[in-house]
Amino acid sequence: MANEEFKVIAGIDTHADTHHVALITDYGKRLGDRKFLAVGSGYRQIAAYLTRFGPVTAVGIEGTGSYGAELARVLAEHGFIIREVNRPNRAERRLRGKSDPLDAYQAAESVLADRGTSTPKARDGYVEALRVLRTARTSAMKARTALMNQISAVLTAATDEVRAKYRGLSSEARVKAMASSRPTGDRADPVTATLMTLKRLGTRHRFLSEEINETDAALEAIILTYAPELMDVKGVGVVVASQLLVTFGDNPERMNSEAAFAALAGVAAVPASSGKTSRHRLCRGGDRQANSSLYRIVVVRMSTDARTRAYVAKRTEDGLSKKEIIRCLKRYVAREIFHVMKNPRSAPLTNDLRILRLKLGLTQVFVAAALGTWPGTISRIEHGKSQDCEAISRYRAWLEEQAPERN
Repeated sequence: MANEEFKVIAGIDTHADTHHVALITDYGKRLGDRKFLAVGSGYRQIAAYLTRFGPVTAVGIEGTGSYGAELARVLAEHGFIIREVNRPNRAERRLRGKSDPLDAYQAAESVLADRGTSTPKARDGYVEALRVLRTARTSAMKARTALMNQISAVLTAATDEVRAKYRGLSSEARVKAMASSRPTGDRADPVTATLMTLKRLGTRHRFLSEEINETDAALEAIILTYAPELMDVKGVGVVVASQLLVTFGDNPERMNSEAAFAALAGVAAVPASSGKTSRHRLCRGGDRQANSSLYRIVVVRMSTDARTRAYVAKRTEDGLSKKEIIRCLKRYVAREIFHVMKNPRSAPLTNDLRILRLKLGLTQVFVAAALGTWPGTISRIEHGKSQDCEAISRYRAWLEEQAPERN
């Protein structure tokens, strides 16, 4: 059969130790399948096997974020078009059965039908570094929370002699006092054993806090280098920005529209109409961590942003509950985040603003108070770390207005 008579589509079922590859034509005929080891030599063999019957149109891979991550990277480097394939639904699997060859063929057929496929995230850029760092941060945060619960449990059951040492202290001061304490005495004595345990827990808490702070510093450095404009969005900090970038991935072009991002973040309303009833329901799917990040932005804006507070007041008068208002706001925030990520604006130069301010004899605190902002915001503008064009222009105009008055 001549190669030009058909196009080849590949499907790959990935596992920890082996990958199963299946090839079909563009009209569904099965050409063959084979199992390969999930190692470097196996990846090269897969790349060679894919072109056995002719040029490959696309390769569908299950699990491009787990077992198939390295394979997807290798094949992309070889020039193959990669498509991420969702797992088959359970009903179809019950009807057709399950095996590695069947799953591989089904992956190829999904690509052919353009069903349940998407562009996988690229995992070779700074966003992948953010994702890995966030993994360490998340585990440290969970461990620290569990540690605080343990400390509370130990103190609750401790004698009044032990509780008196830490009574009236804030959580941070209490942990610091525990870590710096030096309990002595008979280890068989319950009081001594409790104090020694609290010291160990306090020391562990301090270590985890240092690890979290170091990770946050690394996250901030990466974000300010590659996506500083995201940090200028109201309500966005290091943790929220890093999560939104991870949700977008290293290849944001895979997100075609703001509606696609809203659906991915779980803030797109889902139609639930029937007959004469026309309504929408809450979406409970999507990336829940991205959804949580949008929620945190909304909560911050509801307490600090005048425009958001005005919107909340108006919608409250319309009869909406607080939950319903937050859902609406999350959708609006998703739209704003999408446009910032897809169309970053280059900020004007700011290296002369600090010199101009010092010539006028003004402090950052004074300038911040005059402009109704924070000294940290002024510092970020002067050091070129802010992409907020409006704030930069406002700061420059204000300084130029002060120059004649000072002369």
